[in-house]
Amino acid sequence: MKIVPNLPIPVVKVLRKMGQDINDARRRRRITIELMAERAGLSRATIGKIEKGDPTASMGGYASVLFVLGMADSLGDLLDSAHDLIGRRLEDEKLPQRVRTPHKKNRITHE
Repeated sequence: MKIVPNLPIPVVKVLRKMGQDINDARRRRRITIELMAERAGLSRATIGKIEKGDPTASMGGYASVLFVLGMADSLGDLLDSAHDLIGRRLEDEKLPQRVRTPHKKNRITHE
């Protein structure tokens, strides 16, 4: 019996969309499932799972498929800080109200 993770509905929707997008990208490139499986080093069944957005497919499988499609760089950009709007807002809340020059006890004067 296969254990299916209990995922939030938005996550399930994202995985399904990602799977459909991968399927579309593969077909646009005229790559068969057999050829995709061979190039990615995965089984045809795993390619099918990925293209259906099955949450039990590994991250490595998704990465391999994206590599074959020439889209592996987009995976690396997912968590790039430039796209982390919530994290940047949280950091902005911690910014000091004022910035002061540090006081130096022993100032060196130049003659």
